[in-house]
Amino acid sequence: MPCVQISTNVCLDGVDTDSIFSEATKVVSEIIGRPEKFVMVILKGSVAISFEENKEPAAYAEIISMGGITSETKKKLIYQLGTILLEKLSVPRTRFFVKVFDTTMATKYAKL
Repeated sequence: MPCVQISTNVCLDGVDTDSIFSEATKVVSEIIGRPEKFVMVILKGSVAISFEENKEPAAYAEIISMGGITSETKKKLIYQLGTILLEKLSVPRTRFFVKVFDTTMATKYAKL
């Protein structure tokens, strides 16, 4: 089950968050290759974030998945989620940071 957690310093009052949830769900589902019903999206607004020594609109996201993550899918996820945040919350791409983690990679390199 892929999970995307997005935190932003943008206030979400009056924002159509339903469209953010649906677009993020669709993007993650298509790129990672999992059914939409298994994608979880968490969106937190009004989070205290300072980036480049200022508090202009910014966002941080974590994407966690059990498989389906390659360097190509990372690039696509970052670009597509960045587009959603730019269009819906006016967060510039240069003020959006993403951490992508594939839980199956940890077991690949673990030694017993």
